[in-house]
Amino acid sequence: MPKKVSSQWPLSSDEARHSEGKFTMTADNDQRLALVGEGPVLLDLYPDGVAHLRLNRPDAANGLNLDMLEGLQQVLLRVHGDRRVRAVLLTGEGKNFCAGGDVHVFLQQGEALPEYIRIATARLQVVASQLIRLNAPVIAAVHGFAAGGGGLGLVCSADHVVAGESAKFLAGATRVGMVPDAGVSVTLPHLVGFRRAMDILMFNPVIPASDALSMGLISRVVPDDRLADEAMAMARQLAAGATVALAETKRLLWNGLNQSVDGCMPAENHAQAQLAATADALEGLAAVIEKRAPRFTGR
Repeated sequence: MPKKVSSQWPLSSDEARHSEGKFTMTADNDQRLALVGEGPVLLDLYPDGVAHLRLNRPDAANGLNLDMLEGLQQVLLRVHGDRRVRAVLLTGEGKNFCAGGDVHVFLQQGEALPEYIRIATARLQVVASQLIRLNAPVIAAVHGFAAGGGGLGLVCSADHVVAGESAKFLAGATRVGMVPDAGVSVTLPHLVGFRRAMDILMFNPVIPASDALSMGLISRVVPDDRLADEAMAMARQLAAGATVALAETKRLLWNGLNQSVDGCMPAENHAQAQLAATADALEGLAAVIEKRAPRFTGR
């Protein structure tokens, strides 16, 4: 694992180092059309209408910096406007789906950190809303870690989630003195229940794929070496379905809680920006970089 992964919020170096697996498409690669072929977010379109969106910062565990968030917004806008797209497959390049934000970038902001966090959180919220509101169903395929607003937030905003058996999930925000974002304060309790969500967000356990399945956080678990094929098979099954009916079904289900998701996001953004100015948040970020336990003071 590249050493840079150890700097990814909210993972410790040991957690990132022990992530396993790698998402690799092997079938029909010669048939795909590369719509976005370079940059932090890649987009391929297959003849059957499956759009494959790939997070592409593998050396940074696909941490969501501002460039990647901007790339995600633009790619999702493109997907939304392309009538050829019938289903979306979301994956991460390298050893992790998305292990959170880059704490080095956070700490480099100095006194500008609250403004940086405010902008990053706002962009992430747009991305989460885009995934929820796409007509095409979204399948997230998770290998390695899905952590923080970037990883867990995208998982909670997908319509279906398939994970490799070695995948792990982590909230992580409160352990660096911040709060959940990407609408997780609403979506996670709906997925796993209020009490379990409270435990996940406050105690920050590392959740193995089998537990994530049993609690309802994800849809299914498959062997690591079958993840790419199974995820693509799911996407193709949906792409071959009655797309208008699927889009309306998706809309009806999300509308049951989407009003609350939209309503919570400004509050998440405000809290995140405020917390970025606290000593505890800076201490939490520094502790990750220095590979030690944080010493919070409540300031």
